[in-house]
Amino acid sequence: MRGVRAISGLWRWRHNPLCRRTDLAEAWVALAALLLVLVAIPVIGRLVGGATQDVLQRSVRAQHQARHLVAATVVRKLDPSPLDADPEITSGVEVRNRVLARWIAPDGTERSGPVPTRLKDPQPGDGFRTWTDGHGRLVARPLDTATATTHAVLAGVGAALVTAGLIEGGRRLIVWRMLSHRYARWDQAWDRAGPDWGRTGAGS
Repeated sequence: MRGVRAISGLWRWRHNPLCRRTDLAEAWVALAALLLVLVAIPVIGRLVGGATQDVLQRSVRAQHQARHLVAATVVRKLDPSPLDADPEITSGVEVRNRVLARWIAPDGTERSGPVPTRLKDPQPGDGFRTWTDGHGRLVARPLDTATATTHAVLAGVGAALVTAGLIEGGRRLIVWRMLSHRYARWDQAWDRAGPDWGRTGAGS
């Protein structure tokens, strides 16, 4: 990383008569960026991951309270129909077959309808379990604690990487502006020296 090389050069160049102020400034910018990376990335990653974990764990608790695993009975097997597949219901479930099934909702009412199932060869009367809400409507399986924690960790890592990218991008932008300013001053110096370049007594 150029920033690390600039920092290492800061110590060697600090008393060198050839060292320009812009060289020192670039090294100090790199040092500041490195310190931000070392301090900000762990803090932001922890904060984002912790906040995401809290939100997801509340969602886990809410889903487990609102969703119920009920016993269903196969009435008959249905032909595969992608139009009837609900992504919300089948999310995370290895669906092998669709069946017409009936079940008793948590509120005591009897329900029936097409249901995705993992039964390999469903036959009328076969039993299986499926998730419903309090009124017996089919819903997705609730989020589990381990999956929520994994998502939280990924969110924290993602936030840390974005922060690192922003810091590095800021450092590069600052250095680019410094170099542009340096080149502009060189151009001005050449413009001033140009008319006298090579003349006797002009210091050539």
